[in-house]
Amino acid sequence: MASSINFRSVRPVLDSAAPHVFIETYGCQMNVNDSEVVLSILQGAGFTLCSQPEDATLVLINTCAIRDNAEQRILGRLDFYRLLKKKNPRLIVGVLGCMAERLKDSLLEHPAVDLVAGPDAYRDLPRLIGILGSSGSKQINTLLSHEETYADISPVRMDPGGVSAFISIMRGCNNVCSYCVVPYTRGAERSRDPESILREVGEVFDAGYREVTLLGQNVDSYRYGDTGFAQLLARVAQVSPQLRVRFSTSHPKDMKDEVLLTMASYPNICRHIHLPVQSGSNAILEKMGRRHTREWYLERVARIREVMPDCAITTDVIAGFCSETEDDFEDTLDLMRTVRFDAAFMFQYSERPGTKAARHFPDDVPPQAKTERLEKIIALQSEMSLESNRRDLGRCFEVLIEGHSKKSDADLMGRTSQNKACVFPAAGHAIGEYVTVRVLSCTAATLLCEIVD
Repeated sequence: MASSINFRSVRPVLDSAAPHVFIETYGCQMNVNDSEVVLSILQGAGFTLCSQPEDATLVLINTCAIRDNAEQRILGRLDFYRLLKKKNPRLIVGVLGCMAERLKDSLLEHPAVDLVAGPDAYRDLPRLIGILGSSGSKQINTLLSHEETYADISPVRMDPGGVSAFISIMRGCNNVCSYCVVPYTRGAERSRDPESILREVGEVFDAGYREVTLLGQNVDSYRYGDTGFAQLLARVAQVSPQLRVRFSTSHPKDMKDEVLLTMASYPNICRHIHLPVQSGSNAILEKMGRRHTREWYLERVARIREVMPDCAITTDVIAGFCSETEDDFEDTLDLMRTVRFDAAFMFQYSERPGTKAARHFPDDVPPQAKTERLEKIIALQSEMSLESNRRDLGRCFEVLIEGHSKKSDADLMGRTSQNKACVFPAAGHAIGEYVTVRVLSCTAATLLCEIVD
């Protein structure tokens, strides 16, 4: 799944009679959903969410471990909490999620950290907090589970009154790509009962949300009894034609025609597939353990466009993986030019301790070469994103209004079915409405539009 550092801010009403928890979330959409599960569990234990760490009796940092720079930012944040604890010695600070699972007891050596809990230990938080509060001894639970999906827990959304909700349909990953820590930090793959997913979809729709994103490390391998991902996708789309349905992330080796045909059958399933390729070189793909070839990937792209000509395709690309030669790198650029991706998440390879790559493959591409290759990838994708957006000039799209433009409260922002960001004058419309817009101009990142009556 594509991953970036995010911070979710909230403005709840404080309940002075209850202990207050402040939650910071870093990383992917899965972590956002996990934080909402944690909040549900803690509210059941009597906690109230607060919007500032200075108001909290408990601070929880839900972490990302997919790249070293993500962990370094979190360690820097812990230094801030070390200083805050000097002002408030009763403050409890906990580290959750993938970084907690990867580093385990070593995190407890940080003077700010009182509590460490992995992704499958969130039900245990009230007990751990209780022991910590009564004994003062630091607590940890990083046991991984083969069954835990939190299917019976209704997450408490951190953006009440919002438009889009993330819903986890599965946990863990069985792919074990050689560069990735996820199988080690989130455990083996297990799918969630579809009835619990549909219950949650219904809850968020009844609460006013008009878009859901179904989440999994590899949604295409979802399987619960006789229900595969295509069947689940259809059932979610049938909840209401007014509910947009997105999903992330797909794996090329498991992207089946059945899913594509289901998408094409329901107008409210968004025409966007995020299909990480990582490299255009078969030699590098094999070393990465991706279990797909360049040829297979291109065939899947061709099939997507045959079934849904209007479907946007985005991807992930890694520059400078172990032993990547200039020829391997040129293969990646060539694949990008062939596919003409609408957008991409692009990264330098960052060796992660404990992965197969770290154990078996030397990180032998010089840092300068990684940087130069990444810059070329970014430049090429910027050209292609602009080209993609220019093709939309003069076209009309239905967008779901998600919020105000970052630059002006007089403008609104929404996304097309293809996940392209549109900015347009408010003209009396409100967040949560569907409107039709016409594209007037664009940048590589944004469509600049007007509302069409």
